[in-house]
Amino acid sequence: MSSEARYPFVHVEVDPDDADLVSSLLFDAGATGVEERDEGTLLRGPSPGRVLLVASFDDHATAEAAMVALREENAELAPHIEEIVGDEWRDAWKEFFKPFALTPTITVRPPWSEAPEGAKRVLELEPGRAFGTGLHATTSLVANILERNAEDVAGKVVLDAGTGSGILALVALVWGASKVVAFDVDPDVIDVVRENAARNDMADRVDAFAGTIDSVEGTFPWVVANIEARVLDPIAEDLVKRVGPRGRLVLSGLLADERERMIARYTGLSRKLELIAAETLTVTQASGPETGKIDEWIALDLRAVD
Repeated sequence: MSSEARYPFVHVEVDPDDADLVSSLLFDAGATGVEERDEGTLLRGPSPGRVLLVASFDDHATAEAAMVALREENAELAPHIEEIVGDEWRDAWKEFFKPFALTPTITVRPPWSEAPEGAKRVLELEPGRAFGTGLHATTSLVANILERNAEDVAGKVVLDAGTGSGILALVALVWGASKVVAFDVDPDVIDVVRENAARNDMADRVDAFAGTIDSVEGTFPWVVANIEARVLDPIAEDLVKRVGPRGRLVLSGLLADERERMIARYTGLSRKLELIAAETLTVTQASGPETGKIDEWIALDLRAVD
């Protein structure tokens, strides 16, 4: 019998409109992370117009209990467990994760591939067990905002909330941030962040730790949070408190139909913010019966008024 560690993942297919609710149920049931796979993600969803949720759990008993909770909530859901053994999770990414242009200037490559000829600035990244390669539209949106504001980012300390693999922290450092404070609720990803920083000779400028926004002290000239509305909504007050005077806050992980609600949420707080821009990126399917628009993602670029 193999002595390698075995990681249980609950897979459940849902309609896009139900993804946030079912993700919340999975977290409530003990999931340590929930990945959404659709037509716009590195690992594709099951079919056009559907979302596959992949939830990681610490043990099989908790994963089994989560499946029971899902079925009790909605008998039409059909969750099942898939098990990852040892480093299979890492190896699975190698089939799909190839070098790509994250922004007009920055190319991301995994350790097992060379950057394409002519690449200007190259980041080496391996997601490990962390979610976040940079291929999702929301990561690209935030990375491009940082690139367009490179002169202002330079020399500043940046807060990366929900850092995942650390990709946005690395982008900020490419553009001269003096330091990035990066945190994530999943303790397993922190070593991944540190390893990726070391790969790019940035380890001395990254302070990564497991925790929540409550664990963060002080304020920052730049704060980025590429998470999702389900998380960004309840932490709005605490997140905005970490934005320094006239500081910038960039939010993403948001679908276009959440735009007005999230703008109202973040500009209606006791600490006043103004909207600089709402960036949009449409993910399309290139072929098949559902060719055309699949999802429209947004990033909100805000500035503290005081």
